[in-house]
Amino acid sequence: MPAVNGQQRLRIEVWSDVVCPWCYIGKRRLDKALDQFGHADEVEVVWRSFQLDPAHREGAREAVYDALARKTGGSPAQVRAMTGQLAQLGAAEGLAYDFDRAVLVNTFDAHRLNQLGRAHGLGTQTHERLMRAHLTEGEILDDTETLVRLGNDVGIPAEETRTVLAGDAYAADVLQDTRQAQALGAGGVPFFALNRTYGLSGAQPVDTFLSALHKAAATPGTATR
Repeated sequence: MPAVNGQQRLRIEVWSDVVCPWCYIGKRRLDKALDQFGHADEVEVVWRSFQLDPAHREGAREAVYDALARKTGGSPAQVRAMTGQLAQLGAAEGLAYDFDRAVLVNTFDAHRLNQLGRAHGLGTQTHERLMRAHLTEGEILDDTETLVRLGNDVGIPAEETRTVLAGDAYAADVLQDTRQAQALGAGGVPFFALNRTYGLSGAQPVDTFLSALHKAAATPGTATR
């Protein structure tokens, strides 16, 4: 396996939910840090599953504004002010958030699709496509045909996605990812583990990511699957 500065390959595991605006911002900032990192071609990024609201009732669809008002107890004006600030932060990273169209759903099947994408070597592309679909395009991420189409967009065979979603394939993998996050002390997402040696919580600034990349590259760690 390739090495970074004479050490083992640098492996970044990212626990993220596909409906999490902070996770998308964190991904963009990590991408920028990797662009500035001299050994980016020797870095493996693995996107792991984490549901922000695993108790969200299966089949229930709720406008983001309504869901946030219910969860925070804020007024409609307060919710729109909060999402407006998030939209500005996203725009600074090149992300066109559209909370007016965003609908919250149970994301378990979307995470199973992401696991399927990872099995095809398309984990990063799948996670990116799902986040973009929810946060900027207003797609409904618990709809089977929508997930089939989004998977097909990145190269996952449509019939394979249908077969996976019709059963319980990759369900155990989603749950295992969550258990790993909890074992590492992740209380929320995004959470980044670099060779299981350095951990970062939240959408950190680019410079913070870059510093962590250099430290992890110089420190032997345990890059387990």
